[in-house]
Amino acid sequence: MRLYFLRHGEADWPDWEGRDDDRPLTAGGREEMHEVGQFLVRLKVRVDFVLTSPLPRAAQTADIAAQHIKASVRRENLLAPGFRPRQLEQILAAQRGENLLLVGHEPDFSEVIRALTGGRAKMSKAGLALLEVSGTEGKLLWLFPPKVAKA
Repeated sequence: MRLYFLRHGEADWPDWEGRDDDRPLTAGGREEMHEVGQFLVRLKVRVDFVLTSPLPRAAQTADIAAQHIKASVRRENLLAPGFRPRQLEQILAAQRGENLLLVGHEPDFSEVIRALTGGRAKMSKAGLALLEVSGTEGKLLWLFPPKVAKA
């Protein structure tokens, strides 16, 4: 199975007074996600579907990425902050498909990637990683910061 991990785009609002969980993408975050979406097309990424954290910034990121790669999006509460290897096991047990794009948060994605591969990774905002996963083990095939998508 191939799992793509996509961290949500920029959602830093200096004057934000609402709940942290409710922050949407900034205008720059939306623009950057369109660049990442175009990068996904150039990489010829094909997924069975996109699973996203229910938080607005992740859901907006997933919608933009899915638009570019022509995939359907499903909300997955287990991808909310606090996502760990156990939640990934539950997600994979409930899903059909060989290629999935997961959209979520840090430090969760880095911790799950470390649990699967034994290696350390740090997902930048709008960063993208690809893992080949079998059971509870994985191999990191690549990890791109968003600046690679812009190049």
